[in-house]
Amino acid sequence: MITLMDGYNLLLVIGVFVAYTLVDGLYAYYTIAVVNRDAFKSATTGAAMHFLLALGVISYVKNYLYIIPLAAGSWLGTYIVVKHMKK
Repeated sequence: MITLMDGYNLLLVIGVFVAYTLVDGLYAYYTIAVVNRDAFKSATTGAAMHFLLALGVISYVKNYLYIIPLAAGSWLGTYIVVKHMKK
């Protein structure tokens, strides 16, 4: 019997967490750039964000447990950027 823990790689967990911390940090930055009507920053940030999104999609298609570090990284990335931009 195959379980969700089969193929759950700690290194990939860390990679997904870091990637989605960056993705949501970039997404918050992207939103700020769009509101400020900065076309170059918006376009560049959007492209980088979608490149990193692929890592998560590939990971959680193989094993749904990768959604846990994905969500944790997402929360942290947004929190850091919004907290920093308030100052």
